[in-house]
Amino acid sequence: MGYNTIVREIGLVDESTPAGLARREMGRDDNGSIQLRGFQVVRPEKSGLMAEQVVIQVRDMIREGKLRPGDRLPPERELAKRLGISRASLRHGLRFLAAIGVLTSRHGSGTYIADGPPALDSEPLRMLADLHRFTPNEMFEARKLLEVGLAGLAARNASNENLAVMSEEVAEMYATLNDPQEYLVHDIRFHRAIAAASGNQILAALMNMVSTAMYERRRATVERATDLKESAEFHRKIYRLIRAGKSEEARAAMNEHLDLAQRAFETEEGSVSAPKNGDGSSRALRQRRAKRSARAT
Repeated sequence: MGYNTIVREIGLVDESTPAGLARREMGRDDNGSIQLRGFQVVRPEKSGLMAEQVVIQVRDMIREGKLRPGDRLPPERELAKRLGISRASLRHGLRFLAAIGVLTSRHGSGTYIADGPPALDSEPLRMLADLHRFTPNEMFEARKLLEVGLAGLAARNASNENLAVMSEEVAEMYATLNDPQEYLVHDIRFHRAIAAASGNQILAALMNMVSTAMYERRRATVERATDLKESAEFHRKIYRLIRAGKSEEARAAMNEHLDLAQRAFETEEGSVSAPKNGDGSSRALRQRRAKRSARAT
């Protein structure tokens, strides 16, 4: 069990215990927050603007191991006072760190060093995809190079916790077959769960970047999908192979799944130019709306 897990599950740790001594050495308080003495007064005259110095200081503390995934920052007012800057300058620095995925805000709890992948609507990654005009072929090529290997690694390295997350996402996919946008979210999360189960943080980070770009592109077409049930069944097959520890079979299934997914995506994009009715919707979308209407009555 990691240090932060101990903090979360126990809440308070006697400083005479090894965990307590470790906390005191790392400069954390009884709630697991980084203590203010871990931060230094910002000196903008040395190398730039105050907000930029906040970013640099957090970056350096991460490099030195003083800040780790899951750590909570001190309250904004106290941190600004400790750094000797205005709260406005501090906010500018924190917003930048949040935008690039270093920090995450939890409502009613505080600001934390991120311990998971970027959000699906990560603005920097969306901007990069728009700037470089990632093509579908490029995205699926990247996915195959990454995800086939990740599936094999996950079959060897997945923990019970990893498997539980995959199982939950497969169940959610079946539960959202009639809600394509929600289905897509669980689809992406399933693939990210496989990446996390691989045990290779570098490959997982690359996969998360690619999946974010893919999500941004696919959410514009997924309403025209006609193969969601087949997709869910393939995800279940991959999950079962990973759970059984069958590395080569998991790799082969992932490769086949991505081939089918690419063809489905091309069909979805192609249906943009399909005949439409008066409200501008495609035939597949009209059929889906009709089914929803029938269920509602």
